[in-house]
Amino acid sequence: MSDSSPLPPVRLRSEAELARDALATPLLSRAARLARWAGPETRVGAGGELVDEQLPAAAEALGLTGGAAAAGGATGTVAGGGAEGVTAEEAAALASEAWRVAVDTGLVEIVDHDHDQDQDEGQDQGEEGSAVRTGDALALLTSGAPRDVLTVWLGALDAALADASVPELDGLVDAMESGGEIGFAELDWDPDAEAEFLDGVLGNLYLLTVSEDGPGDGPVPLPALAASMIVPDDMGEPTNDVLEQVSDAMMRLDDQFRVLEPVGLVEYQPVDEALMRDTEEDAAAGDTATAEGTGDAPVVDDTDVTRYGMVRLTPLGLYGMRARLQEAGLVAPAVGDLADKGADVLLDGTAEYPPGAALAETEQWLARHEPLAAARELLAAARGADQGAPLRRLRCQQALSLVGAAAEPALREVLDDAELGGLARVWLTERGAAEVPPPSEEMVFWLTIDTVAAQLAAEGNSAELRGLVEGLAQQHRGFFDAAWRVGHPATADVLEAMGRIHPDKRVAKEARKAAFKARSQKGE
Repeated sequence: MSDSSPLPPVRLRSEAELARDALATPLLSRAARLARWAGPETRVGAGGELVDEQLPAAAEALGLTGGAAAAGGATGTVAGGGAEGVTAEEAAALASEAWRVAVDTGLVEIVDHDHDQDQDEGQDQGEEGSAVRTGDALALLTSGAPRDVLTVWLGALDAALADASVPELDGLVDAMESGGEIGFAELDWDPDAEAEFLDGVLGNLYLLTVSEDGPGDGPVPLPALAASMIVPDDMGEPTNDVLEQVSDAMMRLDDQFRVLEPVGLVEYQPVDEALMRDTEEDAAAGDTATAEGTGDAPVVDDTDVTRYGMVRLTPLGLYGMRARLQEAGLVAPAVGDLADKGADVLLDGTAEYPPGAALAETEQWLARHEPLAAARELLAAARGADQGAPLRRLRCQQALSLVGAAAEPALREVLDDAELGGLARVWLTERGAAEVPPPSEEMVFWLTIDTVAAQLAAEGNSAELRGLVEGLAQQHRGFFDAAWRVGHPATADVLEAMGRIHPDKRVAKEARKAAFKARSQKGE
């Protein structure tokens, strides 16, 4: 994604709703509970992690099944929302993960006891000279504003994303216990590349979600998401090598989305475990079933795309991804950003919005303005001869279609305006207003050129624009003979575009000739 092209605007819930969602996420709620549980007796290691002996008590404080059992030095992170059926090892891993998030987000602070005696006099010393105290962020979760809560949650999201980029470490632990030296090469893991891949996947998921032709709130199949990162846009039929890469990426994403679900970023339906079995085992199982003649083996439907994993960003996840994209320097607008701005900013800002988002943004802007004053401000902002002016006038016309009869005086005030008079007549006529003066032929042609120029800027060579161009040529014989004389800055460009778009070669040639005359008239 380019950092210069704005993404489609996202529709976010209110900060109050999002803050409630954040507080309810398993990961942040567990971290907060551990921050309240921690006290002077809490012992931590040199890196601020809970020592192994503390993990059972921490798991018990979280209400995790098996939390009272010995942790046994649990390694790895277990992702999951509930505690039902959780083993002692998994409970310890969940407690360890929640503690890391509590530390990373400032819900608890690890201080050097020797250097902080004046501030923490009387607090017992933890392991290796470290002590634990409640962090300032904990108060934000209970008494802070919604934005404060969301700031803490964003810290938890960063921690979860960092965990999701780390591969399974079972092999590393075994090698270390046997005295081997392990580096990234032995793990076949490039941390920067892994984090970049996950960022790219989540960026694509965000773009699919906010695009008007995307799935919206619906889930995205994991194979499609993996393919969006692996398969080149210009590739026809993917090769076996590419398909294998997509399959590998799916398995990585399956692990990563399991880690990211407890922080509330995504809702995830994992890959069906039956699909992960080795192909040879499947074949052997099939041969055995055939030999035994049971005929009762379950049928696996490989065409059911949902079995390959389905994922969607939650409303909270949309908020989090937008924040990360903005932090990375991308333009990621949200509907409502322009509601308190001037009409000039509204018309320019919605110029590149999809129709639905532009309508939603305009509705929010109009809700804050008195109808007549709004109409006057919109009309004033729509004037201009610059390249963006036709699209501003189109957005103005769309905005005025939402304003009631109270706006009529503003439209009558611009009836004689060369740039706005045609637009005003259309508005008044559509509402059955009395005494609307007919437009001059010059105004009709000017408005036609202006409308096509706006459609070109908004949609390019769309099917709607092709229909408009064909209709103009059919309804107005001699259209091109008159159109090249129109004193609109975009006349030549519009006629050139009509020559490219029109399917009739004779008409297209007439349009190109008219464009040449228009350029000659301007001395180009």
